[in-house]
Amino acid sequence: MTDSAVARFQRLDSQPFSAPLGKVGITGTWGSLKAVFDHRQLLSLLVRRDIKARYKDSALGVLWTLINPIVQLAVYYVVMGQILGAARGIDNFAIYVFSGLTIFGLLSESLTGTTASIIANAGLVKKVYVPREVFPLAAMGSALFTFTVQVLVLVVGCFILESPPWTPGLLYFFPSVALIVLYGAAFGILFSAINVYLRDVQYLVQILLTLSIWASPIVYGWTMVADVFKRFNLPSWLLEVYTNNPLTLAVLGFHRAFWTSGTVADYPPELGLRMLAALVVGLIVLWICQRVFARLQGNFAQEL
Repeated sequence: MTDSAVARFQRLDSQPFSAPLGKVGITGTWGSLKAVFDHRQLLSLLVRRDIKARYKDSALGVLWTLINPIVQLAVYYVVMGQILGAARGIDNFAIYVFSGLTIFGLLSESLTGTTASIIANAGLVKKVYVPREVFPLAAMGSALFTFTVQVLVLVVGCFILESPPWTPGLLYFFPSVALIVLYGAAFGILFSAINVYLRDVQYLVQILLTLSIWASPIVYGWTMVADVFKRFNLPSWLLEVYTNNPLTLAVLGFHRAFWTSGTVADYPPELGLRMLAALVVGLIVLWICQRVFARLQGNFAQEL
């Protein structure tokens, strides 16, 4: 897409709506990918717009992206770790919790932003045709920007607390992020389409995210869950379902990457292989969600 085309989209976004477009035809997956690639400049523009709009009219602007994780890390270290004594159960509790919350925050912001992305860009959707996938993907890009800043804070925090993450486990950073991006994009695209027809979806997503933060080993250890299953003689396959959840795997991978106080016993066996299998399944899930999105997008303009 040329610079003049991008400028035209900016003008369209600020103009009043005139007439709706007709139905958009269903294209194949590769056709959709090519269309998104052809509109990559628009995608970049939408990401920058989302980031700027988030801190519009604030005195510190984008600096809030840096301030928020710093305050969070300080609270976990002082209040939860030292005052409430949580650090007695988990060494380097602040790093443990903050690393899990950092990767969870990527999923949370991605799903929240992508789910509302089509409605938030209703003006463009109704005025001109672009591949509709660019809107949830732009929300994902904005979430990745925030995540990058939080990771920088996490790394600095590791050094301040004398726990530098320079270990082989740091390699788990990459599949962990890949898992969240893959599943976040898949379900984000799906939810963004359904939300056009059923606005309750965006509120349901918030509830699911609230439950997810406690259904993954962020503020407690994976071994605690395994012990509970043994104590109550629960089925082993149920523990496998919990462990192989993509969010659980991503959180465990981030702990391996940044929480240097952990040992092999703190993680399920063959964690890397589990993550690889989840990535393969995630590609299939992404394809299915994109096909559903392609079938639903035809009436977006009319519904909006």
